[in-house]
Amino acid sequence: MAIPKPGKKVRGSHSGSPINALFDLLGRRWALGVLWNLGDGPRSFRELQALCGAISPSILNSRLKDLREAGILENSPAGYRLTPRGAALRKIIVPMAQWSAVWSEEVFAFVKAGMREKVFAEPTES
Repeated sequence: MAIPKPGKKVRGSHSGSPINALFDLLGRRWALGVLWNLGDGPRSFRELQALCGAISPSILNSRLKDLREAGILENSPAGYRLTPRGAALRKIIVPMAQWSAVWSEEVFAFVKAGMREKVFAEPTES
């Protein structure tokens, strides 16, 4: 399956709007998990697979390919890593992670062990 691209029809939209293409790309299974888990630096395929839990090798391979084609990550001698574009995208996602930690706790009384510490340790864009 081709990656969603601005100017082309994407799931839920015929406009080709860049935001819809981005949401379609990031809405693919495990895409955000891969993006999130590359925030601490380069990771090997096996490290990413372990960090993403139940992800199958074929799905991980597919997401890595999608995110590479979209210019969000690259493969380096040290492993998969975010490109400058990918790092900028991740900085936008960090406040959403922080918001979700508070929402989860306040609305649903759900606190995942270590979640708040991890997401609030993340730098946010000023």
